[in-house]
Amino acid sequence: MLKLRYQKKLIEAGCDEAGRGCLAGPVFAASVILPPDFEHPDLNDSKQLTENKRDELRIFIEAHALAFAVATCSAAEIDEINILKASFLAMHRAIDQLNTRPQLLLIDGNRFTTYQDIPHHCIIKGDSKFQSIAAASILAKTYRDEYMLKVAADYPAYRWERNKGYPTKAHRDAIAKHGATEHHRMTFTLLPQQLKVL
Repeated sequence: MLKLRYQKKLIEAGCDEAGRGCLAGPVFAASVILPPDFEHPDLNDSKQLTENKRDELRIFIEAHALAFAVATCSAAEIDEINILKASFLAMHRAIDQLNTRPQLLLIDGNRFTTYQDIPHHCIIKGDSKFQSIAAASILAKTYRDEYMLKVAADYPAYRWERNKGYPTKAHRDAIAKHGATEHHRMTFTLLPQQLKVL
């Protein structure tokens, strides 16, 4: 059972990212502030849900959240500053867009770069422990999947509509055959043994 709050006095925003382990596409992050009476029996870590259930929950979260925002860091930015810093930057950008200022940030994972003067707590597997982080994981995942579906139409060989940019065999086979695209993260190991990417 996911907890609604870490504490009761401060306005909490849950934060999570999606796409950190992908070979292509941006990393997406979301930040969500839930009302004190928020409830949905199916809310969980996005990885534990079906695609249809995630889409259904995204609509519910957006309709009932006090505030939410989604932001990205591009593949080029990931290559420039590294994926960890890019994940934090995407979270910062999401928090920037919230129309309610949080007083406490709940971060999925074990590390974070402090955002302005707002205190934060890093929670390992937080998306399976706290509702606001689970909600953020669902928004980040669904928005990212939606983006990858759009760019997949321009690059059908890479099957992004199925693998969403993750390192599947089909994706790597396509990189070996066709080379990398503008959406690929060139600092990642696109091919085993670092075979040359054209």
